[in-house]
Amino acid sequence: MDKQFMVDQLAARIRDSLQTALREQEAAATEARDGASPSEKRDDARTALEFSNLARAQGRRALAAQEELARIESFRPGKSGSRVKLGDIVEIEDGPAGRTIFLAPVGAGLELTMPDGDGFVTVVTPASPIGKAILGRELGDTIEISVKGEDRDWTVTFIG
Repeated sequence: MDKQFMVDQLAARIRDSLQTALREQEAAATEARDGASPSEKRDDARTALEFSNLARAQGRRALAAQEELARIESFRPGKSGSRVKLGDIVEIEDGPAGRTIFLAPVGAGLELTMPDGDGFVTVVTPASPIGKAILGRELGDTIEISVKGEDRDWTVTFIG
């Protein structure tokens, strides 16, 4: 299984998010600075303040994306072993349903495609409840996890 393909795809998604945040930051800053005439700014200073706050928030979003991008670009998943570790692709079964997870250092909640378009995988980080539950588990282990307040038993059926 080509785990580097997953890392590269995740980096591309984070890079896109970073570019979007930077564009939105610039647009909000421009609107705060130039969006109203001086008389409109005197009459309704809240608009400029709101755009200024939005620009700062987008700046924080861009900074977080830059940090995530640096982490994923330097990440190299190792070979799979008998226990689930960071960088593994893990399949878990929840009764008749199953799900495939990519345990990555960043990118929680993103959905990626498997190599050759062979299905989808959800990115999970070790800080998440699912990540904490599966980290260190072995093939065939059953884990109990709460999803939307409901306890579920999942079985690890693949580590790759």
